[in-house]
Amino acid sequence: MARRKYTAEFRAEAVQLARDGKRTIASVARELGVTQQTLSSWLKQAEIDEGRGAEGALTTAERDELQRLRRENKRLQEERDILKKATAFFAKENR
Repeated sequence: MARRKYTAEFRAEAVQLARDGKRTIASVARELGVTQQTLSSWLKQAEIDEGRGAEGALTTAERDELQRLRRENKRLQEERDILKKATAFFAKENR
């Protein structure tokens, strides 16, 4: 089963609805068609993004940057490996 993607705007609105105190987290989650666990994790991440999270917890921006850097690192490692193989190939050819 594929994971659903939710926009940042949808998540922000869901957090606001859950925080307004008029309904329980469970009822807001049910109304929006998400699990209570998902909504709770969005609430927790919102706290972190607002600077009220646990020590060392990554903000959404930091998580996005880390993901981008990991992708870039993987690409650079692949490029390096290709260059190593090409260097070895041409070194053999020039002997």
